[in-house]
Amino acid sequence: METGMDASMPGHARPAAAGSEGYDPLSSKPYQRVTVLGATGSVGKSTLDVISRHPDRFGVEALVANSNVAGLARLARQVGAKIAVVSSESHGPALREALAGSGIEAAWGHQAVLEAVDRPADIVLGAIVGFAGLEPTLRALKPGRALALANKECLVCAGDLFMSEVERHDVTLLPVDSEHSAIFQVFEAANAAQVEKIILTASGGPFRTWPLEAMQKATVAEALKHPNWDMGSRITIDSATMMNKGFEVIEAFHLFPLEADQLDVLVHPQSVIHGLVQYRDGSLLAQLGSPDMRTPIAHCLAWPERMEVPVERLDLAAISSLTFEAPDLVRFPALRLARDAMRRGGGAAAVLNAADETAVAAFLAGRIAFMDIPASVEAALDAMEPRLGRSAPARIEDVAALDREARSICGNWIAARAS
Repeated sequence: METGMDASMPGHARPAAAGSEGYDPLSSKPYQRVTVLGATGSVGKSTLDVISRHPDRFGVEALVANSNVAGLARLARQVGAKIAVVSSESHGPALREALAGSGIEAAWGHQAVLEAVDRPADIVLGAIVGFAGLEPTLRALKPGRALALANKECLVCAGDLFMSEVERHDVTLLPVDSEHSAIFQVFEAANAAQVEKIILTASGGPFRTWPLEAMQKATVAEALKHPNWDMGSRITIDSATMMNKGFEVIEAFHLFPLEADQLDVLVHPQSVIHGLVQYRDGSLLAQLGSPDMRTPIAHCLAWPERMEVPVERLDLAAISSLTFEAPDLVRFPALRLARDAMRRGGGAAAVLNAADETAVAAFLAGRIAFMDIPASVEAALDAMEPRLGRSAPARIEDVAALDREARSICGNWIAARAS
């Protein structure tokens, strides 16, 4: 995606000449207003932690959350946001009370979320979890803006539509996911034709070495014990099934100018190497870093430069060894389902996401077993196959219709399974 790597993009000043006396990279950039969608989630809080360490560089325009009033009000006060918004109508009055006397505006409801997105901002961080993040993140695409994208559904459910809007509005699109950020940093856009493949790494999650029989009986508590990352519930479960890695493959398909067979996954339990690019001359370029989301977030906020972040520095001598293995598609069929959906095209990936979101919620509620998650997703994909067509959804309404139907079919499968 060459347009995302041009240092002269709107909203980013050109760096001063290398070696300039007294040159401070951050001082060469204008003060930037930031809006955070999904402010109370793990990515949102990490973003605000980075921003709060550079008050001379960033100011917060708007914070948006779903219903976590206490968390949103606390964060809004800490960073001096101009407005805080909850999408839940019923939580609005509580937010207004929590912000009383702060001078921070409170708003609530779906329309208020969209209006917050419309407010002046130089960069928007899109980190609302799930399909609910698609519409406001699409709304955030405005000329001259940068979008730091953490919401997977924008590219998984509506990749063609979303990327066409990015191009139409001339938006600087910066990936927040550690894997896509890693690829972004070592992918030579000018030499895209020289790339043989890209490799996304996966930790393998908590069940990497578990036999299939044990995985069938895995509890919610066990599935939520990710070995390396601190994430929200859904993404942690998706990591345990490896559906999350499947989603990331689909995202990479839209982010980088490669074909489906040029995208690969490698299990790397230490989560030190986040992504690799293989070039035709045999060179394999990798990005390494501690498993801390503040690093890719800072990369987005400071791009095309770098900024100081107090993350743990890698000590390769202490780590001693890095290991790799191929993913097991028998124990982790979700990765196969995601690849199949990507190759299938049409609305298959939207169905994949909707069914997975439904199944993960059912698992977290104790209604189905762990291995029922990919089974229910596959059942929804099979049921909707005749109606998917070959063309990608052209409108957000078309994506929403597929989402609703897939949730219904998956929900019926789960109800029958649980009865």
